Amino acid sequence: MEYNGIELKEFFKKSELIPAIIQDVQNNEILMLAYMNEESLSLTLKTGYTWFWSRSRQELWNKGAHSGHTQKVVNILYDCDEDTLLVKVVQNGAACHTGNRSCFYRELYNGSNKENENE
Repeated sequence: MEYNGIELKEFFKKSELIPAIIQDVQNNEILMLAYMNEESLSLTLKTGYTWFWSRSRQELWNKGAHSGHTQKVVNILYDCDEDTLLVKVVQNGAACHTGNRSCFYRELYNGSNKENENE
């Protein structure tokens, strides 16, 4: 499929799945990371709402179809290697299946941690 003069299959030369970083267009918060295949990217472009490929369920899923926490796509950017997408959205409700606004709510490392002062 071609979109805006770009062959979508070009994004999938290295892998059948590519990472899609989902970012809130209003405040630039990173909401989640999911994977897209050519079909989910095509559906996203066609509908204006995010579609992904579930690696665990091995099926397409439309974000918010069951929860109502939809992601209206504002624009999609791609990186210099053409193998990662940045999808800017208007988020309706929580982006994370846990009910958190963002999937990135737990901290692994903080440069000011006392443990790291001796390193």
